Amino acid sequence: MLTSVSKKVTAVKAIIWVLIVGHFTYLVYATLGGDSYFGGLGANPIETLTHTTGEWGLNLLVMSLAITPLRRWFHWNVLIRFRRLLGMASFIYLLAHFLIFLIFDHLFDLHTITENIIEFPYIAMGFAGFILMIPLAVTSFSVMQRKMGKYWITLHKLVYLVAVLGVVHYWWLVKADILIPAIYAVVIGVLLGARAYFSIVNRQRLSYSSTLSP
Repeated sequence: MLTSVSKKVTAVKAIIWVLIVGHFTYLVYATLGGDSYFGGLGANPIETLTHTTGEWGLNLLVMSLAITPLRRWFHWNVLIRFRRLLGMASFIYLLAHFLIFLIFDHLFDLHTITENIIEFPYIAMGFAGFILMIPLAVTSFSVMQRKMGKYWITLHKLVYLVAVLGVVHYWWLVKADILIPAIYAVVIGVLLGARAYFSIVNRQRLSYSSTLSP
């Protein structure tokens, strides 16, 4: 029988998924020209779709990275139950981001895609980040975590590299108007600093414990 906390967590997770599905439904509806009240997706809906899915993929990724520091700083242990959900939601948006680039921008022309990856560094950074995200998504389930053991933790540390590549991709894409990617860079820098701090503290505790043991 579910506890009160578990019921609340389940309800919040359901709400998050409803919002994600609703957002995707709206994007498809607006792309097809069904949104006249809010102005649709503008004159270039494919570009808007690309930017929207990329930004939300990065937003959700940063949210998932923020869970561990928030849990440790404020003892909000319940947040850990949302980390996988946010990570998977981020992957879904980034997958959509990549598929829009693959299908609508290049019509599955792998030769042109390869040329763009080589010619444009921002595309290369984004592509590298997405490729690294795939094994993280595939191994995000509990059964894979149990099978991989300590290797799972090592693999999932790549999420910080994915976040850095995402910010570099965004920064190089916008070129001049760097305010938003700069904000992302600061936030991720703080999260990386927090991770480094917790790692140092844990090593010091282990070292201190070993000196006390007979």
